[in-house]
Amino acid sequence: MSERGECPAGAPSRDGHVLRPEPPERAGGARGPRASERAERERRPGRPGAAVRAEPVLRVSDLDVTFGSGTGAVRAVRGVSYEVRPGEVLGIVGESGSGKSVTSLAVMGLLPPHARVTGSVRLTGHEILGAPEKTLAAFRGKTISMVFQDPLSALTPVYRVGDQIAEAVRIHRRVSGEQAARRAVDLLDLVGIPDPARRARAFPHEFSGGMRQRVMIAMAIANDPDVIICDEPTTALDVTIQAQVLEVLKRARRETGAAIVMITHDLGVVAGIADRVLVMYAGRAVEVGPVDEVYYRSRMPYTLGLLGSIPRLDVGGRRPLVPIGGNPPSPAALPPGCPFEPRCPMAVPRCAEAEPPLEEVDAPGHLAACVRAGEIEAGGSPPARVQRAETGGRTAGPAAAPERPARPARDGREVVLAVKDLVKHHPLMKGTLFRRRVGTVRAVDGVSFDVREGETLGLVGESGCGKTTALMEILELARPQGGTITVLGRDTSALGARERMAVRRDMQVVFQDPLASLDPRMTVYDILAEPLRTHGTGDPGPRIRDLLRLVGLDPGHAARYPQDFSGGQRQRVGIARALALEPRLVVLDEPVSALDVSIQAGVINLLEGLKSRLGLSYLFVAHDLAVVRHIADRVAVMYLGRIAETGPVDRVYDSPAHPYTRALLSAIPLPDPERERARRRVLLEGDLPSPADPPSGCRFRTRCPLFKTLDESGRRRCADEEPQVRPFGEDHGVSCHFAERLNVV
Repeated sequence: MSERGECPAGAPSRDGHVLRPEPPERAGGARGPRASERAERERRPGRPGAAVRAEPVLRVSDLDVTFGSGTGAVRAVRGVSYEVRPGEVLGIVGESGSGKSVTSLAVMGLLPPHARVTGSVRLTGHEILGAPEKTLAAFRGKTISMVFQDPLSALTPVYRVGDQIAEAVRIHRRVSGEQAARRAVDLLDLVGIPDPARRARAFPHEFSGGMRQRVMIAMAIANDPDVIICDEPTTALDVTIQAQVLEVLKRARRETGAAIVMITHDLGVVAGIADRVLVMYAGRAVEVGPVDEVYYRSRMPYTLGLLGSIPRLDVGGRRPLVPIGGNPPSPAALPPGCPFEPRCPMAVPRCAEAEPPLEEVDAPGHLAACVRAGEIEAGGSPPARVQRAETGGRTAGPAAAPERPARPARDGREVVLAVKDLVKHHPLMKGTLFRRRVGTVRAVDGVSFDVREGETLGLVGESGCGKTTALMEILELARPQGGTITVLGRDTSALGARERMAVRRDMQVVFQDPLASLDPRMTVYDILAEPLRTHGTGDPGPRIRDLLRLVGLDPGHAARYPQDFSGGQRQRVGIARALALEPRLVVLDEPVSALDVSIQAGVINLLEGLKSRLGLSYLFVAHDLAVVRHIADRVAVMYLGRIAETGPVDRVYDSPAHPYTRALLSAIPLPDPERERARRRVLLEGDLPSPADPPSGCRFRTRCPLFKTLDESGRRRCADEEPQVRPFGEDHGVSCHFAERLNVV
């Protein structure tokens, strides 16, 4: 049985019925009769690849999903309705817990038996909600398919990739095993898997995350479906791989003419790919409409809050983000009236009286569930629109960035962290009884950077580039394998136990996952008191109360445990712990990557405010370049254990000189439909090479788009000579033989 609950033709399904092979008239070649019909349909002007047909291919009406019963019942989805037509992309967005994924699983019929689902789901005119498993199995994979968030858990690890795709073909087509295998290879080639015939014989664990997601897309389009549901298909991927996967989805839509339901929390992804948007909150739709209408003329304060809380890659300076206050309500205890009322900056007394219906506002098809929807004006930034509605139309001017104290030039400030030619190699071993070394993993291979007093350095790059390894070498405060690390003027290779303890007091760390980094058996009071007691600072009580106020938490909650807080609140506890000993340098390892955008904005603003107020220096390790632009003063871009480019953040972002930096920046989606559709995308081919076998010469040349345009002598130089970081203007370094200034936004 496949992961989606489908059964091979002739085999009994879960309800004991037998699924017969598809009729001869539905069997066919690679694309089949339906694909030919779609190719002849009229294309919609303005959005290539999206066909028009009067009847929706998928229509969901008044969908309700309830878990449990009695007083403990949780209504996770409440009256959701939407429809999609052939070739159309519907984006469903919202915070975690809003009901996005539960809605998609209910449509697919994949919820557990204890879930009670009511309403209507009509697929190509057939009602499939509540249908027997035999009927659902006949539809899944052929008429409707799904791309799951985690491809490694969605693929069977003990079967070859080609066999799993071939199985999906043979379930619904009357073809031989040889024909299904050829179809699997063709599909892998279609989604951009290199050497598809050979890779079809590989197992899922032999693929990278991006390639596994491509395999899932190949399986989803194997039978030319009418609808493809994508549940967070790019969440766990690097931005360069995300850009490749989104291109594959666009190609799949062009090839099959299928409608796509894109479920995601990334409003930039939706801006570039979707035709219409459905915004969910507390289990229901709160705004629906064409993508341009919803983004530029939002009429629901929650939608404005989501858009205003996103760091923008194309906006320099220090524009303060506008987080949504509070936390999403529990589906088991919704507030009276509008569920968003406790967090809404525009709330009035009537908002708490009754939940507003979803009603049409401006353009046809644009609906919003807000009693003050007509008071929100179009135009300007999302925060300004809410502000105008609150002040009755008076504009108080754009929110100004917090004033930053005047600082001396960078050269005149103290160096709090200096890394010079840092090397960290790991032996690659083979064998169990008789282990032998067969190679070397060059995780960090000669990295240099520094952080000055009151400065934030963003260390960025794809997964596997060496960011975290470099960070761990710094935090260890020991003699590095190669090179030097100097923290607050002290060489870590010469530190004794007493000096190391003193340095640890001045250098603290905030980890990526606050729940994993906080002891669940300790109260917040004990977590914050631990470093204070370790360093003998006296009575920790007053200091703990001050720390909780400093990070925006109630001191009265110090007796609670970490699991009693939301994700954003837990991260604030982690920040308070890092600040307990009044450090000078704080190392932040992906501190906001696990948070919703609305919560993330509050934590970013907090970090910015603390830096200005306390004079902190940050080493900010992240893969989200939009967040780095907002918070960092300088940036260092890593690739395969080396620095590719480094310099002031605005200079690097506005005019990247290294082809890799340009590709990274161009891959980040903008939450602006017009600009996102007009951008020139630089797609990198393939995945990051193994650090155990890096390419000779320039490590980026195997994926570099500039390398392909060089003459023979230029290519030879890239293959034979490893570039070093060289000056490229004031305080700007680039490790490329043929660097040039480029504009990507």
